[in-house]
Amino acid sequence: MKVGVIGCGYWGAKHVRVLSSLPEVSLVVAIDAQTERIEPLRRMYPSALCVTSLDEVIDLIDAAVIATPPRSHAPLAKRLLAAGKHVMVEKPMTASTAEARELVAMADEAGLTLATGHTFEHNAVVKHLRDMVAAEELGKIYYIDTARLNLGLYQPDVNVVWDLAPHDISIINMVLGSTPTAVSAWGASHAGTPFEDVAYLRLEYGAIGATANIHVSWLDPSKVRRVTVVGSQRMAVYDDMLDEGRLRIYDKGVQGAPLDGTVPMSYRYGGITAPHIPMTEPLSEVDRDFVQSAITGRTPQVDGRRGLAVVEVLEAAAESMATGRTVNLSQPAVV
Repeated sequence: MKVGVIGCGYWGAKHVRVLSSLPEVSLVVAIDAQTERIEPLRRMYPSALCVTSLDEVIDLIDAAVIATPPRSHAPLAKRLLAAGKHVMVEKPMTASTAEARELVAMADEAGLTLATGHTFEHNAVVKHLRDMVAAEELGKIYYIDTARLNLGLYQPDVNVVWDLAPHDISIINMVLGSTPTAVSAWGASHAGTPFEDVAYLRLEYGAIGATANIHVSWLDPSKVRRVTVVGSQRMAVYDDMLDEGRLRIYDKGVQGAPLDGTVPMSYRYGGITAPHIPMTEPLSEVDRDFVQSAITGRTPQVDGRRGLAVVEVLEAAAESMATGRTVNLSQPAVV
């Protein structure tokens, strides 16, 4: 396949690197209006075609990865799908649920592949955690707590929720195998920015009786990338900042409340294990899955519907922050 990468900034340049290494890709086309981004790629990947406009190559390519600012995702994806091209869109897939639904419908009608770049759904640790939850190794899941914090990087066109929360929403949906039934959110803007730079989200998974709390921030002294899953039997912590032992399983818990309703006094303190999980580069898995899905016609691991599910939560969070109310979502989907 001949695959274009639209938008060759930090993340788009990584797609160019990965796609250039895939045997299924005969030509990589780097597309960016900023020549200062194109020229380094031209030197690093001499076999790639580097251009400044999609118009120059839209008839040449078979598929495209969109790695531009979020508000441009839907217009570009619609143009490519209308031209009969397979499309993979970086997160968030679109800036609204209406746009996301339109892309899903277009891809379905044309029989084209539509994938979303939620890299953590290709992460070996997240997959292992999903399998543990599905096998009920942690017992009944009470709640999931995530924190994605750092000092920066402020974005010029979206708030911290649309920038960082897609990662955690997709992780939680994947681990629980469901989507939320209700969303509430609070956010605040500091440092003179027009967008919220700190936010908290609460997701209710009514179908399975679990909840999730998401904390995202561009204004925190420490870089944190952590997911905590609390079950009735055991607990798990995925810390993406660790070099080794990123997933740790805690054999701890509360034995259960007495029949008289008093505060439980029986706690279980067991050992801590860190399973060995062979790691691969998630972005390589993302691009390989997209290309192979486009070639074979199978559904990609993270398809447009999974991207839509994340956008629904983001849009609900925006409504909740604006109104101060909990926003109910449609019936949960199995993901």
